Amino acid sequence: MGLAVSACNSDDDSSAAQESPAASASESAPASSEPSSAAPAAESADAAAGDATAPGTKLKVGDKAVLPFRYTAEKKGTVAVTVTAIDKGTEADMSAFGAKAKGMTPYFIKMKVENVGGTDLSYASLKLDGVLEGGGPTGVLLIGEVPGKCDRETAPAEFTTKGASYETCSLSATKTGPVTGASFDEGDAYRTSPVVWAR
Repeated sequence: MGLAVSACNSDDDSSAAQESPAASASESAPASSEPSSAAPAAESADAAAGDATAPGTKLKVGDKAVLPFRYTAEKKGTVAVTVTAIDKGTEADMSAFGAKAKGMTPYFIKMKVENVGGTDLSYASLKLDGVLEGGGPTGVLLIGEVPGKCDRETAPAEFTTKGASYETCSLSATKTGPVTGASFDEGDAYRTSPVVWAR
């Protein structure tokens, strides 16, 4: 899997340096979500009609949020996300990301994702963003994982029925204060008022 790290407020907004066949690092302007082929999230019909967690809701680690989710035009539905832990790593865990990750402390946002709507969401992936103490963003955008500590899983082939679930991890990092929460900000309603889990 390719690995990349982007630090906001950098003078170099488009450069990329190959660190190894499996890792790369680049700096770019701020971004609110990871670049991918996934389409922006939008409210699904079943979530809009019922029990979706309201934008701006504040939760604790261990709480469940029911969220509209759209991965592609064909893959959309409703998922329940439970953040199970936000674990602090060490700078050494960032070694695969190369020199541009120097001085960054990683945090591992672990979660359980459940298919609530019963639609086909096989092979979809969901990412949460780290939140600093006080509610601000980390200023760092990461793509990748730390094997054995934060494994970024996609939904299995069987993630097509109501009640199906899997566990995954989103990697966050900071050069400033600690990451104390995680946020979901996909879709128009949540982009300005994300759902936030706090430790």
